[in-house]
Amino acid sequence: MALPLPSNSRAASAALLPALACALLPRIAHADTEASPAIIVHGQMAENRISLEKIETSQIDTPQSLTVLNQDEWQARGVNNLADALRMVPGISLGAGETSWQGNNASLRGFTTRDDMFLDGMRDFAYYYRDPFNSQSIEVLKGPAGILFGRGSTGGVIHQVSKAPESAASTAVSLAAGTDDTRRATLDANQPLGDHGALRVNAMGHTSHVAGRDEALNRRWGIAPTLALGMGTDTRLTLSYLHQEEHNRPDYGIPWFNGAPAPVARSNYYGFSDDYLNTTVNIVTLKLEHDVSNHLSLRNRTRYSSADRSFRTSEAAVPTGIAATTPLEAITVTRNEFSGQSSDLFLQNQTDITANFKTGAWDHTLVGGIELGQEVPRPTYIFHTGVIATNLANPLPQAFAETSSYVRLHAHARAATLGLYALDTIRIGEGWIAIAGLRWDRYKAHYQSTGYSATGAQSSSTDQSPVNRKLSLRGALVYKPAANGSLYLSYADSFNPSAEGITSMISSGRSVAQANLDLRPETGRVIEAGVKWSLLSNRLMASAAVFDTIKSNVRVPDPANSAFNLNGGRQRSRGMELEISGNITARWSLRAGYAYLDTATLWSANPDASGSPRIGAPLPLAPRHSGSLQSDYAFTPRLSAGLGLLFQSSRLGQNTNASYLVAPGYATLEARARYEVAPGFDVQINVSNLTNALYYDQLHPFHVIPGAARSALITLGWKG
Repeated sequence: MALPLPSNSRAASAALLPALACALLPRIAHADTEASPAIIVHGQMAENRISLEKIETSQIDTPQSLTVLNQDEWQARGVNNLADALRMVPGISLGAGETSWQGNNASLRGFTTRDDMFLDGMRDFAYYYRDPFNSQSIEVLKGPAGILFGRGSTGGVIHQVSKAPESAASTAVSLAAGTDDTRRATLDANQPLGDHGALRVNAMGHTSHVAGRDEALNRRWGIAPTLALGMGTDTRLTLSYLHQEEHNRPDYGIPWFNGAPAPVARSNYYGFSDDYLNTTVNIVTLKLEHDVSNHLSLRNRTRYSSADRSFRTSEAAVPTGIAATTPLEAITVTRNEFSGQSSDLFLQNQTDITANFKTGAWDHTLVGGIELGQEVPRPTYIFHTGVIATNLANPLPQAFAETSSYVRLHAHARAATLGLYALDTIRIGEGWIAIAGLRWDRYKAHYQSTGYSATGAQSSSTDQSPVNRKLSLRGALVYKPAANGSLYLSYADSFNPSAEGITSMISSGRSVAQANLDLRPETGRVIEAGVKWSLLSNRLMASAAVFDTIKSNVRVPDPANSAFNLNGGRQRSRGMELEISGNITARWSLRAGYAYLDTATLWSANPDASGSPRIGAPLPLAPRHSGSLQSDYAFTPRLSAGLGLLFQSSRLGQNTNASYLVAPGYATLEARARYEVAPGFDVQINVSNLTNALYYDQLHPFHVIPGAARSALITLGWKG
């Protein structure tokens, strides 16, 4: 593990970064570009606006670290899932799932985003593996932002922006096949309906194994029609529907051994050949907008979603007490078997009013509104006994077998959200922007559960109704020394209720422990300073930021009863981020990012408990160094190629007194080429993990999933 820098070095770095950036970026901004024909390359324009309507500034004037990925970028990389797209974002590390926590489980600046997924401005309340077939862009906003989203968002949020209907007819089809048995087809069809309407339909079918991983299998399909009426008029209505199903053979990777990933073959699969993870997600969203005048607009969004899931997954575990010198062939691993089903319902309504007005020389854009929500998760957990074991070095492929099984827990939760908010963006002359806002949330949950023993007798009963009320604040000041640049200083906070989703109440899926009953919310706050600069005639944007995040009221084991938690911890995440993206020339695009994280547990009320985090140790899934580099070059109007680098330093899978697990750092390379065979028809080749590096990708306190081996993908695309 890398040692932390001396505190005076960190302070000096934090002080010098904005000054250095301010000195260097304007010089780059005046660099001229070579004359060349206009060729489509992958990248983003520096003045892109963020799709979240509550943010009324352009990307360059938004006082918050954020990364915007567009579909051209992940399509150029051959990406077909959200997790792979997010690997380009500095500061993100991927966690592995378990029981209720299956699905996208990214950690941002050292804090989970499991409950911080958003879709078109509203919460995406479901635990599933998201496919970006219907996404136009992905926005990653970093740091606490309770004023924008209510509960959650200590590390930030991940926001998917769906493809919207357009006024011109278009059709795009792609077919892909890969060495890892990937078979994928997508359709994107847009049809205008009269002068002010359009219908857009996106569809996807996908099946694939994982290169270098025996038995792992991903199968899914989806369809997403969107109808827009009143386009270009004062009153607009958008109705969208997303349906996605998956039928996977899940992969829980390999076990930890002696504080590190077990040194076994990458291909070792410890699950059963008939393990499964099935999910069905339906999301219906109705959006109504009306421009009352040039200075006043109204917006109302209603969302209903349902997510059904059934699963049986296997996790290998090395028995305690095995000596580190024991030959791997002599170790028999047990299998933790998890199964169950759940049904999650979500209903939300959000009404916003946006007003533009002046007070003297100040121009205001005020966004206010109310948010109402209802969440109803219903999980059932099933335990298994007498599950057959296997060998650590040479696991045998076999079908599931056990002695018996029984229902361990039925749970039912209902949570009601009420949020009132107002956010004012004030432009003060030509050089200053001030942002001030507050939000009040009431989060009331009713949680009931019944536990059973192996004999079927009731062993526990829980009935809790916690109510949390929280005022969130946001303040920021932006200074614009030039039209193409900004410097900012911002403050924001957030909170995480103890009943935030069923996964917060059920604090351990393997034992269905309910350690977080009736606790106060965890709270987070961030102070961030940064600079953003538009370069090369607005084709490229560079940004740099330093930040300090403190999370308080962290849940730690209760000294009086280790089966329950109390609000007795404090965590810190501070560091810096650098990012540059866009087009260097008309032929050459670039995206590069780097994040430095200094994370630690600062304090715990029960520091000696076996389940307490180690004081001073880094947070799990928080690599000190991480980043990516993606570059594409168009050699001719029809031929382009690119290279990519992804890297992370060592990360912790767990940092408690009883278990300190370290996965080594890694770097992977990827390459690609694209050729336009005929107008509208192209062929693309992608090679991932070019050097076939062995690395450990997704971490969990009880297992670690190796990254995919080298694989190739060929994609045929047509647009008309």
